[in-house]
Amino acid sequence: MTMSDPIADMLTRIRNANTAKHDTVDIPSSRMKLAIADILLKEGYIRKYDIVEDGSFKTIRIELKYGKDKNEKIISGLKRISKPGLRVYANKEEMPKVLGGLGVAIISTNQGVITDKKARELGVGGEVLAFVW
Repeated sequence: MTMSDPIADMLTRIRNANTAKHDTVDIPSSRMKLAIADILLKEGYIRKYDIVEDGSFKTIRIELKYGKDKNEKIISGLKRISKPGLRVYANKEEMPKVLGGLGVAIISTNQGVITDKKARELGVGGEVLAFVW
C-alpha cells in the first residue's frame, strides 16, 4: 500500500514511541526523513540515529532521548504543518517561531531541510514541514 504522507508517518511513529516510552523506533528511510532526523539530533531531541539495512530495504533506527527517568520527555510535541492536501509556505519575513523560540520549525528550502533559525540566518523561505517542541 502506498503512503500519501511519509513525513507525517515518521512524526507519528516518533510521537507514539515517545508516549509509550520506547528506547528506539524504526522508520522506513528516505533522504527527507534522514534530513529531519539529522535536525532532531542537532537540536538535541533524539540521542542518535542509524541506518539499518534489511535486505533491500533501508530503515532509520532512532534512539529517543528522555530526562533522568523515562517520565521526563525531551520531545513534548511534534506537529505536521504542511500536508499533501494543504501546503504551507513561509517567506523570510514571515518565518514561524515555535513557542516563542523554544521549539523548532523544520523548513524545506532550496538550501535543503533546515531549521527556522537557520532559514532566518540565510534569509530564505520555504515549505514549513513540522514543529517540534
